[in-house]
Parts: sequence; C-alpha cells; structure tokens
Amino acid sequence: MSRKIVALALSVVMLFTMALALGEGKTVTGRGESGIGGKDSVVLDVSFDAQGKILEVKLVESKETPGIADAAFERLLPEIVASQSIKVDVVGGASMTSQAIIKAMEDAITQAGFDPANYQEKAEVVVEKAADEELSADVVVIGAGGAGMAAAVQAHQNGATVLVIEKMPKVGGNTILAGGALNAVDDRSEMAIRQNDSVEWHYTQTYEGGDKQGYPDLIHTLVSNVWDGVEWLKGMGMEFNAEPFTVLGGLWPRAWKPSMPVGTGFFKTYMDYVEANKGIEVRLNTKAEEFITDETGRVVGVKCTGETGNTVTAMAAKGVVCAMGGFSRNVELRQAYNIQWATLDASIPSTNHPGATGDAIKMLMKLGADLIQMGNLQLLPLGDPETGSLSGAIEHGVESRIFVNAEGKRFVNEGGRRDEMTHALFAQPGAFLWVIMDSDTYPTGDIKNNFNESIDSLIAAGRAFKGETLEELCAQIDVPVENLKAALEEYNKHCLSKEPDAFGRTLYGTPIDNGPFYAGKRVPTMHHTMGGVRINTKTQVLSELGQPIPGLYAAGEVTGGIHGTNRLGGNALADILVFGRIAGTEAAKGE
Repeated sequence: MSRKIVALALSVVMLFTMALALGEGKTVTGRGESGIGGKDSVVLDVSFDAQGKILEVKLVESKETPGIADAAFERLLPEIVASQSIKVDVVGGASMTSQAIIKAMEDAITQAGFDPANYQEKAEVVVEKAADEELSADVVVIGAGGAGMAAAVQAHQNGATVLVIEKMPKVGGNTILAGGALNAVDDRSEMAIRQNDSVEWHYTQTYEGGDKQGYPDLIHTLVSNVWDGVEWLKGMGMEFNAEPFTVLGGLWPRAWKPSMPVGTGFFKTYMDYVEANKGIEVRLNTKAEEFITDETGRVVGVKCTGETGNTVTAMAAKGVVCAMGGFSRNVELRQAYNIQWATLDASIPSTNHPGATGDAIKMLMKLGADLIQMGNLQLLPLGDPETGSLSGAIEHGVESRIFVNAEGKRFVNEGGRRDEMTHALFAQPGAFLWVIMDSDTYPTGDIKNNFNESIDSLIAAGRAFKGETLEELCAQIDVPVENLKAALEEYNKHCLSKEPDAFGRTLYGTPIDNGPFYAGKRVPTMHHTMGGVRINTKTQVLSELGQPIPGLYAAGEVTGGIHGTNRLGGNALADILVFGRIAGTEAAKGE
C-alpha cells in the first residue's frame, strides 16, 4: 500500500452566519487536521475574509517530531498566506509534515465553506532584494549540520566569535534525519569489558571494514576521541540511552542512541548553547559560493548568496571551516564518480536531505584542494520504497530481526557490512526485502522505531504489516509461509547456539517466535559519500601537493580518507563529532 497522509475532519466551529458572509471585515474560521493514519496529527486554525482570502494560519497542535517538523511550519504557514495557495513545495527533510500541513489546509478550507480547488494557483509574491552585506567573525563555519555545529560550539568555547552560514532554511543537515546512533568506546568502562570491546577493536573493524583504504592516522583520531565527544555532549545536557546496541552495518554493539528521537538531540544541545551564549550567529538561507583568499593564498572568508539574491560576504579573522556535507542528492556527480554500483541514476533514491548536493566540490577544486576516494559511495538496503528515506524502518537493532526476499528466504548476513548487504539485495527478485520481527521488539502498538514513529501508525499507513500468526503475516505480504517458517526455524536455532550460520552471521538476540509478527518492506538507497577533500589530523585541508591550505579546515561528509570503501554504521555521527570539534579548535587558533 502506498504511503498516504489522510485528512481527518474535526468538529469545527464556524464563526459566521449568512449575513456575515456578505459583510465587510468579517472573518470565517476553519479548523483542519491531518496525520498518518489519524496519528501524529497536525491541527491548524485558518481565518478567511468573506470572499475566501486567507488571512492567517495558526498552528494549534502538532505531534510531529520537534526539530524536524519546525522548518515546515516556519516556512509554509506564512508562504500559504502570502501566496494564497496550498500548492506549495514541501520542505526538504520535513516532507511528511509538509504534506500534513497541506492536507490540514484542505480540510480547513472545506470546513470554512470554500473550495480547495480555488487555492491551487499562487499569487505572485514580489521579494525585494536586500542590500548586500559584509559580516565578520573570528571563525566562519559553512554548514549547520552535525559537523558544522560541533565546530561552531567548540570554536566558541575556545574563545572565538563564530558565524555559521547555512543554505537550507533550518539547521540539521543529514544529522537531524539520522537514527542518532553514535559509535563510541570507553576503554575504562565496565560496559566495554562486558561487550568485549575496545578502542583498538573499533579501529580494526573500521580499518578492515573499509578494505584498509581509510588513513590509519585519521581512523586512530576518530576512535580515540569519540568517547570524549560523548562526554562533551553530556556536559551540555544531551542524554543517551543506558545501553549500546548494534546499528545496521555497525558490526559490534557500540552504538549509543540519544534519548531524543532521530538526530534532534544534537541540535537541541547545540542551539540551546547558541541561544544561551553571545558570540555565535547562525545565518540560514545563505548559500556559500566561493572561498575568499588574500594575496598570500590564505582563505579569509566566503562569498555567499543571501535569501533574496543579495551578496553576503562573510570574513573570518582566524579561520574558515568547510562542513558542507556530501553529494548523495546530486545524481550527476554520483554517476560521474561511481565505480562500484551498476547505476546510481535517478532510479536510486537517497536517505539524504535535499541540500546534500556537493556544492563544496567545485569550490575546493578551485583552490587546488586534494579530492580523494570519490568513488567510495555507500548504499543501504533499508530505504523507504517510495522516498528512499530511513523513516518507516521497523528495526531497532541488528540482533532483533532478519531479512527475507520476496520468496520468504534469507539471503545475506544481516549483521554484516552495508555494501555486502546491498549488493546481495540487488540480486534478489524485485530488489526489495522484508524486515521480519516479533513482539519482543514491539510488545505494544505505541512502541516507536528509531525515527519516532509508532508501529501502530506505520501499520495504519500501510508502511508496515502485522500478523498474529506467521500465516496471517505472510498472507498480507504475499510471501510463501512455508519458506518464512523454514527461515525462522533455522535462524532461531542459531539464536540459541550462538554459532555462526550459513551466511556467517554471529550477532543474535532472542528467537523470532513470539507473535504477533511484523514486516516492513525496504529497498536499496543512496546514503553516504565516503570520498571528499583530504585533511590531516588537525582537519587542515590539504592541497594536491599535500600541503595545508592556510586558513581552511574541513569536517564531516565533505572529507575523505576516513571510512574507506565502506563506512561502518554508527561511524558517521562519530566522525562529525570528533572532526567537527577538532576543526573548531584549530580554526579558533588562527594559525
């Protein structure tokens, strides 16, 4: 079943009479609600004049994920009033909320006695071009995702004033859409001993898991500093769940999940810091275009285009941090660099936010920066069948589920590498899989996945399926029950013995034998670009001659040389935290 956002009518108080409809200066109010399967609703109050002009749109209630949904409300509600239209573009990273707003508007228009068909054409909105600006700070950070905000906060804590430039209408980047899992090992802890884990084992799995293409010095920097980063976040108020788990492709139970949903906890922490301290400014809807250098070749700022098309010049007295992300949303670039997959054309969706278009690549090439391992491109096997996003995934951790193909048969080590799982998935009939779980993970319908979605809401929307028995589940997903039963019987034996199975799986939880049973359909999706600009352990950007480009630092997915051919699940957020902090520290020195 395709995903739908179903508009539900609330009881509405209409503040008008027949005479009122003919009067001037009178208003009509409609209330509209929408949500996925009647859950996670958006409720709006909309005021109109007697002729149907939209006067005001107020948000009454939202159960959407805070931090992700905010940008949709902030942009679309005033845009609807300004354009007198509900035919508005969805906000990247908040597409579900955007669609819910549109459905709620249709409901409100109808409840007020008007026709939604009359609100499909946009009124022309003239935006006056603002004056050009020149801004300055000790440190300029380009990109307000996880790496950029870590750099900004750390630079400020090191005594620098900071200006953050972000092209999108909200902070967050890919990080705020992520499941939030963060690999980190504290060698001194009882937890690491109990999990038979260590910093060195994290290093070995990262190095070998990327086919030894990652630079050893960068990997050592990553694994040796990430626990300190976790403590840094905790010191600013961020909370994590008590026990680590194994994230998809993480290979070991060392992933720490924030207590807040998806990646919102990182940005609540960072933005709380920004709001509580002077000296950090975040400029949204401002797109970096070109690095500015002085006569010595030092990077001293960045030329940008502002929201109205004006020029914004951001000058840095000490350093510039490039944290502009990867290029998973740029089909042309990923096709050009692809050497690993049969195709990465537009038929392959992406988990990434719309701003992940590789804007930094041309800017860095113009400086003569060294771009490395650009063909190392990661796909995941767990994308939403319609959008490619990670939302809707029913799994909570590697140990609690299996994958089966359209025939109900297992086909891969579900605890293995991401590239191996995805290559195996492409070889299956229809190139899709079913995630199979039982009630051990979802004892009640209000239990949520890693993306703040309850299993009941996913089932109501047709994004997941539930059967009290395997027969009932298989009837819904059109899988031969005898095959699924055989797959589970064999798998459950290994849950008890803990011995590797025919696929080499070694990570097991409890047997999947306790109904009701659940299934979710998933497809391959473009996820991460491991190649990028070469940096050293100080995050200085290196030229093609291997020399630091003065004044320029980089962190996050824009960099290369850390993950090799295959990034371990949970290492991306570790990467942006560790190298974001280092970039902020080094840029604040002004050396």
